[in-house]
Amino acid sequence: MASVVYENLPPVLDSKSEQPPPPLFDGTTRLYMAYTCPFAQRVWITRNYKGLQDEIKLVAFDLQDKPAWYKEKVYPSNKVPSLEHNGKIIGESLDLINYVDSNFEGPSLLPDDPEKRKFAEELFSYSDTFIKDVSTSFKGDTAKEAGPAFDFLEKALDKFDDGPFFLGQFSLVDIAYIPFVDGYQMILSEGFKYDATIGRPKLAAWIEQ
Repeated sequence: MASVVYENLPPVLDSKSEQPPPPLFDGTTRLYMAYTCPFAQRVWITRNYKGLQDEIKLVAFDLQDKPAWYKEKVYPSNKVPSLEHNGKIIGESLDLINYVDSNFEGPSLLPDDPEKRKFAEELFSYSDTFIKDVSTSFKGDTAKEAGPAFDFLEKALDKFDDGPFFLGQFSLVDIAYIPFVDGYQMILSEGFKYDATIGRPKLAAWIEQ
């Protein structure tokens, strides 16, 4: 596993904040993100696990009050995360975690095994469905509607037996899911008195790891 590195996080920028130096496309690699956004957390975790704190600088926003210059000068969709690298801006969190893993040094976060890579693609594809199903369950019968999504994860965690993670060893797939599972666990426990790990021992072990 990656070693612990303590980092002084930059301040959160809002609509009143000027664009920080140095100028855009000066060769600095920047991750534009919000600390509280689970989509951005995917890329943040990938960066940190690979030990890229010095190579990829953070630019953190208030998710509800982003500065106008971000949309005007950096990323017209105005979403986070996005990555400034080699004179271009790249978006979409799943694309970004794969990009960071493929284009920067550090431990690889995808195995060489073709079967595991194929399963990884299946789980990446399912992640949007997982997010949608659990999120919409907050408005209905939460246990009934969210249960199948967590059952899917429990079954997926049973696919390989060489470790407690989706592909056996820690990978981009775990990074794709954990920001959301972590947040949902808190919401479901505190708001709905629902523990998604009950009856799902592999999910419980995965969260613990």
